[in-house]
Amino acid sequence: QAPLVESGGGLVQSGGSLRLSCVASGRTLFNTPIAWFRQPQGKEREFVAAASAFGSDTFYADSVKGRFTISRDNAENTVYLQMKSLKADDTAVYSCAGRVGNPSPSSRYALATTYTYWGQGTQVTVSS
Repeated sequence: QAPLVESGGGLVQSGGSLRLSCVASGRTLFNTPIAWFRQPQGKEREFVAAASAFGSDTFYADSVKGRFTISRDNAENTVYLQMKSLKADDTAVYSCAGRVGNPSPSSRYALATTYTYWGQGTQVTVSS
């Protein structure tokens, strides 16, 4: 089983909302930095959002600021990505990723190579 499991993807109309979930298998997430990345078909993987261990800091790609929110539910051991005002350009496979310890400097939160374990991804399709 993958160390992280995503869910919540699907088909939504432009302007709609979705909430993605990232659940850990055998791990505690509240003390783990977690990031969301996405990969549109035929394109490179790109950073979406990240939350530091214990959730004190959050980081977002410019393309999603003000529309997406990363959050944690420690009781459920889950990290969420709330997505609003979705656009066709948001269509991609979304994956969550984690690592041990907060990366430094903070610019490393946006690098896929920073993270050591990943989920298998969930497809988000936004119809225009």
